Amino acid sequence: MDSRCSSSADSRTVVRVAINSTPVSAHGESYEVAGKKCISDVRRTFCLFVTFDLLFITLLWIIELNVNGGIPKQLDEEVLHYDYHASFFDIFLLAVFRFASLILAYAVFRLRHWWAIAVTTAVSCAFLIAKVILSKLLSQGAFGYLLPIISFVLAWIETWLLDFKVLPQEAEDENRYRSILDASERAPLLCPGPMSDGQFYSPPESVADTDEDLDDKQGLFLSSH
Repeated sequence: MDSRCSSSADSRTVVRVAINSTPVSAHGESYEVAGKKCISDVRRTFCLFVTFDLLFITLLWIIELNVNGGIPKQLDEEVLHYDYHASFFDIFLLAVFRFASLILAYAVFRLRHWWAIAVTTAVSCAFLIAKVILSKLLSQGAFGYLLPIISFVLAWIETWLLDFKVLPQEAEDENRYRSILDASERAPLLCPGPMSDGQFYSPPESVADTDEDLDDKQGLFLSSH
C-alpha cells in the first residue's frame, strides 16, 4: 500500500512539473518568434509619431501656401525661386530629413541606440534657431511663428519618446525574456529521473482465507473424522 501511494505521488509530481514548465518554454518561444517578426509596440508608436511629424508639417506648409496667394504661385516663389530669408520650403525639407533618418534607423535597421535621434534633433534645433535669427519669417504673419515652433517641439518630443519610452521599455522586455529563458532552462533540472520498475511494483493480494475457504476446510475436517 505504501509503495502504491509513493508511486502515485511521484507520478503526480512529474505531471505537475511538466505542466508548470511547458507554458514557460512555450511563452519564451512565442516571444522570440514575435520579436523576430515584428517591432515592439512602443517602437511602432514612435514610428507613427515620426510619420505624424512629417504629415503635420506638410499640412501646415500647404495651408501657408494657400493662404499667401495660392499653391501654384507660392510653390514657384518658395521652391523654384528659393530664398532662405523668406521661404518655408526648407522647414518642410527638415521634416523630410527627420522622417527619412528616423524611419531608416529605428524601423528598417531597428537601431537600439540614441545617436540617430541625437543627430536629427541637433540638426533641427541648429537650423531652426539660425532660421529664426537670420530670416524674415517673423514678419510674415502667424505661420512665421507657427512652423518653426511646431517643428522644434516635435523634434524634442521624438527625442523624449525614444529616450524615455522606447529604449527603456525594450530593455525591460529583453530582461524579462531572458529571465523566462533561464527559468525554462532550469525547469528540466527539477524533474525526477527516469522511473524504475520498482516504482510501479504493486504487492500481491492478501492471502487471508475468505469465508468460503474456511467453510471448505471445516467440511473436509469433519468428513475425515
